[in-house]
Amino acid sequence: MINFSFIKRLLCRVFLSLAVLAFLNQSAFALSLISDEETELFLQKITAPVFKAAGVPYNRNKVFIVNDDTLNAFVSDGNYLFINTGTITTADDAEELSGVIAHETGHITGGHIISQKIKAQEMQKVSLASMILAGGAAAASGDGNIAMAVALGSQSSMMTNYFRYRTEQERSADESAVKFLKATQQSPAGLYRFMKKINRMNEMSGIEETPYFRTHPMNQERLKFLEKAVKESPYRPSSKNQEEFARVKAKLLAFLSEPQETFRKYPLSDTSFAAQYAQSIAFFKMLNMKKALLLMDGLINQEPNNPFLHELKAQMYMETGNIKQAQTEYQKALRLLPSSASIQISLAQVTLESAPSMAELKNIVGILNKAIISQPSPMAWMLLSRAYGMLNDKAYSTYAAAGYSASIGEYKTALKQIKIARDFAQGNSSLLLKISDLENKIKPLSEKMRNF
Repeated sequence: MINFSFIKRLLCRVFLSLAVLAFLNQSAFALSLISDEETELFLQKITAPVFKAAGVPYNRNKVFIVNDDTLNAFVSDGNYLFINTGTITTADDAEELSGVIAHETGHITGGHIISQKIKAQEMQKVSLASMILAGGAAAASGDGNIAMAVALGSQSSMMTNYFRYRTEQERSADESAVKFLKATQQSPAGLYRFMKKINRMNEMSGIEETPYFRTHPMNQERLKFLEKAVKESPYRPSSKNQEEFARVKAKLLAFLSEPQETFRKYPLSDTSFAAQYAQSIAFFKMLNMKKALLLMDGLINQEPNNPFLHELKAQMYMETGNIKQAQTEYQKALRLLPSSASIQISLAQVTLESAPSMAELKNIVGILNKAIISQPSPMAWMLLSRAYGMLNDKAYSTYAAAGYSASIGEYKTALKQIKIARDFAQGNSSLLLKISDLENKIKPLSEKMRNF
């Protein structure tokens, strides 16, 4: 099930470090993120081996899908990886996407994130110095044009040096990417094809550069290096993971595009699994449930044990008000993929809308607590508070409400709720321990945000 959320609210999936909060505040607060179990598990399949080869600890909660159709991918402090939907949908195959991820991993192992911050600070100092110099020149000559010339000359030299510095970092990341791909028995052909594609798109775009090109400056030397690496690689281009990639790409395109665009890319004459996946979503967006469910049932008949098909069918039912049918499909999906926090949360949400019994509420509480342990999210905390409230458990309900407030950065509210929860929880040592643990996580974050 594809869910959209603003990045500011996603900070609660984990209690992020101040460095990451600073990064997000400066560069990504306006971006939105997509959460989709199928896509995230696919990214895990191709990212985890590359991270392992690089000696970088892999944490699924640190990989984000950015809802942006432009080509870009980037990393931040703490080994956080961000991949634009445009990068996924523009890639022709899984090999290209794997190459991009290997390249970004090269930035992590090269320490480029912190070095870019240092370089940026140096540039600020140089820029300030150039302005002082320009002012001095103007004062000495009495000619403002001289000041302008001095300032522009300094700025031009500074940007040239910075561009050269960034290109060197990109070349370093390329070299690391080739090494990581070799360690995972992959050809660098995908990375080479993707970089050539970016270069062509940038040349065709005229003055406006693609976002990927702006953040990953490229030159012919880099392309020649990658071309040589392809020829020297002992591994040939592979179709491994291609079917899964085709499905993920079709799913994203169908959810993010207008139905007419989906049918243009996946005409009804295309009867491949990926195409029918996209077509079903397009019909669903058109509210043509008869055709959407007909296609979906056909896919389920082919793969009855595919949890993502049942999950999508459940979403179709839920968003058209068929709560009981949605609940049944989510239950099937969860039986097939019991570790999925996304499906656990969706099942909890639909169950709470179906006048649940006390037994169902207790079951949902257990499911949501598991989801929060594996992938903390604001939605899980909110539903947990609601479920406890329906069980008339004020202590746990208020505690979960505090978890929700903390997860969306409302630390002041969370601390007030913690105080109330503690009063309700007197005599419950287990809950008091959880409350104290949550409070200990919130307080330092609250202090940092106050000083941010």
